Amino acid sequence: MKNIFGILQYVKGYWRYAVLNIIFNLLSAVFALFSVAMLFPFLQVLFSDDSKKLKEILENGKPEFHLSSASIIENINYFLATDIQAHSPVHALVGICLFIIITIFFKNLFRYLGMFFIAPIRNGVVKDMRNNLFKKILVLPLSYYSDERKGDIMSRMTADVREIEWSVLSSLEMIFREPVTIIISLVFMFLMSWQLTAIALVLLPIVGLVIGRIGKSLRKTSTEEKEKTGILMSIMDETLGGLRIIKAFNAEKNIKQKFEKINNDYTSLMVKAYRRVDLSSPLSEFMGITVFVAILYVGGKMVLGNNPTMNGAVFITYLALFSQLIAPAKSFTTAYYNVQKGLASTERVNKILNAAVTITDPLEPKTLVSFEKEIEYKNVSFAYREAEAGWVLNNINLKIEKGKTIALVGQSGSGKTTMADMLPRFYDASQGEILIDGIAIKDVKLADLRGLMGIVTQESILFNDTLYNNIAFGLENVTEEQVLEAAKIANAHEFISLLPQGYQTNIGDRGNKLSGGQRQRLSIARAVLKNPPILILDEATSALDTESERLVQDALNKLMKNRTSLVIAHRLSTIQHADEIIVMQKGEVIEHGTHSVLIAKNGAYRKLHELQSFV
Repeated sequence: MKNIFGILQYVKGYWRYAVLNIIFNLLSAVFALFSVAMLFPFLQVLFSDDSKKLKEILENGKPEFHLSSASIIENINYFLATDIQAHSPVHALVGICLFIIITIFFKNLFRYLGMFFIAPIRNGVVKDMRNNLFKKILVLPLSYYSDERKGDIMSRMTADVREIEWSVLSSLEMIFREPVTIIISLVFMFLMSWQLTAIALVLLPIVGLVIGRIGKSLRKTSTEEKEKTGILMSIMDETLGGLRIIKAFNAEKNIKQKFEKINNDYTSLMVKAYRRVDLSSPLSEFMGITVFVAILYVGGKMVLGNNPTMNGAVFITYLALFSQLIAPAKSFTTAYYNVQKGLASTERVNKILNAAVTITDPLEPKTLVSFEKEIEYKNVSFAYREAEAGWVLNNINLKIEKGKTIALVGQSGSGKTTMADMLPRFYDASQGEILIDGIAIKDVKLADLRGLMGIVTQESILFNDTLYNNIAFGLENVTEEQVLEAAKIANAHEFISLLPQGYQTNIGDRGNKLSGGQRQRLSIARAVLKNPPILILDEATSALDTESERLVQDALNKLMKNRTSLVIAHRLSTIQHADEIIVMQKGEVIEHGTHSVLIAKNGAYRKLHELQSFV
């Protein structure tokens, strides 16, 4: 129920539609039951002993009208008696039939209007949920995604949200409407015979209990099915991204077997889930008819016994009213099963929505609009999952003066990238702090902090858009001249100009229409256009051929001019002219100095340099 209320919170923005839906559902229920209730006065007059009842009604005269069931019935009785006396019972029957047709028309009209006004709620809630999910994935820290499958997150944002739309929100109309119909029917039935209604109220909860037990098991099955969906999407995502390696290692068979196993498990769960959902309708109908037969038996004895305690007309009308309960009860049961199925998706979506955002803006941020002096790592230590998993960085102390180029070198896993990622607060220090111009970066707005930085990574992160939009990414009020100038500085203008549509050429998914060197120069052009005072280069040339590396390195040299740069490099030849080289090993700084100083020390840096020279 907690998850249901969580979804219903989204309805707050659509309360006007919700109120109209409830009003029209009420009117629909009233007209539906009123049309059935009309049978009672007609049967009472039509099947009365000879003309005694008619004569008695006419002699009493037209009763005064009051807003009560007794007054309404008395006035209808008088109208029918008058019509039968003036014309015939058949004429009165025609009038009743016309009246029932009119009430049924209004019942369905109001039912449609109820559905009409719930449509904006249903689709609006899903829209808001998608927006909130997308907003949340943008603010969650990178550490969250290291523990999650990308395909599973995509499954939650697509398949699970769609399941919520079809299973939960599509049932809202029934959940709001059917209880109203059931309650109004029970009130009418209670007024007609409290004894029979008491029997119904005893038996119906038993029906609900059986249905609830099955619904609970359906929810568990649906949860397992959603998890399998996430794994399937993850396998598909990994397969599409790794087709080159799969084919190169003849691994098609292994991947196919892995996919088919998960797909078979998923299919088995879906079959089980569908069978339980399909059980809801016949089960509810059977149990409803069982209760109906019990009431038919007891009521029949009350009418046909030696000392009748119920009028035949009342009993027939009562049965007609009770029959009206079966359809809404059946619909409500189906809706309940669908909601139980959808709650599994709700729980999976809430895992994202309720995930802790550990990297946030401070409550009272300090102003940092420019970079003037230095960056300082002060006793910085970092571990992904507390210290027991091992420190990724351990007691790092480092000062980077404005305008200097600092290079980080060392073996893979030494903490270079983590150290760089902590500067724009992709991760926060477990101990110690990082300062810019003496201000702790945790005390600054994230947008202001990251606005000072440009990042070029080893893997060029590009988007399925035009070259122009990729260069101008994240910036507003950018002119075409500025984009062209940035491309020229990054040595990208020449190859862009040769493309059929120039800067308006679409580069495909992740820029797959471009070569590695072209993608990297495009990333550099993006950083040039941003014109940040602090630059982070994470192995920006390590995956390139010699010619591409020369062009990219030339572009990087232009980009780094008059900027403060933190460079991560495996190729030591690219950072020999850095102002200071930091040598890292197992999360600690073991050497630092210029290229010539470190070579003279004959330590770890020289060994790395000699290994690369040998290669």
